[in-house]
Order: sequence, then structure tokens, then C-alpha cells
Amino acid sequence: MNKARIALAMGIICISIFPILVKLNLTPGVISAFYRMAIAASLILPYVLITRKLKIPSTKLLFSAILCGLIFGADVAVWNVAIQESTATQATLLTNLSPVWVGIGAFFFLKDKPTTNFWIGTMVAIFGMVMLVGFNTFINLDFDLAFGLAILSGMLYSVYMLLSKKILNEVDVVSFLSITLMSSAVGLGILSFLIGEPFTGFSDAGWLVLVVQGVVCQLLAWLLISYATKHMRATRVSVSLLGQAVIASLLAWLILDETISLQMVIGGFFLLFGIRITFYQKQLLARKRGVHGTFSVKH
Repeated sequence: MNKARIALAMGIICISIFPILVKLNLTPGVISAFYRMAIAASLILPYVLITRKLKIPSTKLLFSAILCGLIFGADVAVWNVAIQESTATQATLLTNLSPVWVGIGAFFFLKDKPTTNFWIGTMVAIFGMVMLVGFNTFINLDFDLAFGLAILSGMLYSVYMLLSKKILNEVDVVSFLSITLMSSAVGLGILSFLIGEPFTGFSDAGWLVLVVQGVVCQLLAWLLISYATKHMRATRVSVSLLGQAVIASLLAWLILDETISLQMVIGGFFLLFGIRITFYQKQLLARKRGVHGTFSVKH
């Protein structure tokens, strides 16, 4: 297994605890997103400035990275609000339609077009996601504001994945993440102020959750995922990120004492199998060429 896949797997584990933290509902949605970005930015900026690893790209790439950060910040804020206004299950299901949007966007805007196995794997994975959260949840979706916000979150996320892939082809991961974190934090800070969300007054547990979100779910997770995005297809990364639903369900079982049914287990199997399908073609070609051992997935 190469470095990019290992990084992706570790990144998925790091972000899998995020839905659990959001379920605790200890802080408002937008301010929670702000602190997630601000804490991560406050940790990475001193490092890149002291070590002089912050490389400012061209003006065009700089503005693209700033835009990327604003989009990602908006995605996290919208998803937080969607969870708090409905249920984490419904919001997660709808947000995780993002691989479809990524595939459509990649078809029109990226040189690496989605392959047949990507679409097959995506459909299998989404079917597994529906089984995991329950068919009743899917059938009884409330077409309200929270529904729209969850769909919007998935679309914002897909735009972020496509844009970040193009930028990371020319910018190193640390510089990219530093710029996007700063723009996310500033944008979300201004938005939080304008809508009147509190910056202080949280419980000790609330502050602890914000720190964990910033350090683990944002800084560590997205250093790893951005590295994987730089070296892998954006479509494959987006589908692989669906795996967080399986890990989140296991964590909910362990931490929140939520039940896991046989249907959820079968759904998790289909989800992971769908992810596996998106990687199948590369291995098949490698066997035909007589390649043994590991291989690069950089495109």
C-alpha cells in the first residue's frame, strides 16, 4: 500500500469522529466551524512561518486557494447547521452524495475523466450508505430547509475537491492548507459576527470538542487527505471518504451506545465494496502488464 492510500485511510479515521462531536451540540453550528478552522490555522501558521515553508504561489493560484478555503468553510458551516436542524443521519446521507457531484464536475472540468468503475463503485457505495442509515430514513426524508442545506453542503464539498485537486497539482500541501485555513477562519469569523453567534461562554466540554475538531478533524485529517488528493484522482478520494460513515457508526456504537443492526453491517459492506470497485481497474491493468507489488496512483 503506497503513501497516498495510507494517508487517505488515516485522514478518514481522523474525520470520522466529527459527526459524533457535532451530535453533542455543545456549540452553535457556524461558530463551531469557525473555531475548527481558527484553531487549526493558529497551529500551522507559526510552523510554516518559522520554518519558512510557506510558499506563496502565483496571484491566480493564491486567489484560487483563498476561494477554496472560503468554499470549504461554508461547507462545514452549512453541514453543521443541517445536522442541528434535522438529524445527523439525514444530513450525512445527503452530504455524502458529493461523489456524484465530483464525478460530474470531473467529467466537465478535469483531464482525468471518471471511469466506468468509478460510477459503478459510486452507485454501490451510495446504496450501501442508504442501507447503513436505513431505508426508512431515505424514504421519510423531510424536504425542508435542512434538506436543502445538506444537499448544498455536498455540492460545496464537491467544488472544494475539484478546485483543490487543480491547485494541489502546482502548490505544496502545507502552503495550500495554510492559505485555505486562514481564508476559512476569516470568512467564518466575519459570518459568525454578522449573524450574532457567540464567540465565548461555552462549557469546558464545549471548548474541548472545539479543540479536538481543530487539531484532529481539521489540521491532521486534512494534511493527510490533501496529500492523498495531490497524488490520487479527486473522484477516488471523494468516494473513499464515504468510508467515514462506517467508522462513525462504529464510534457511535462504542461511545454513544447506539445499536448496530444486521442491515447496517450489510450496508457497511456494500459501501466499502463500492469504494473497492473504484480502485479495481488500476490493479487489473497492473496485472496485465505483469507488475507486482505496490504501484503509484498519481495521475
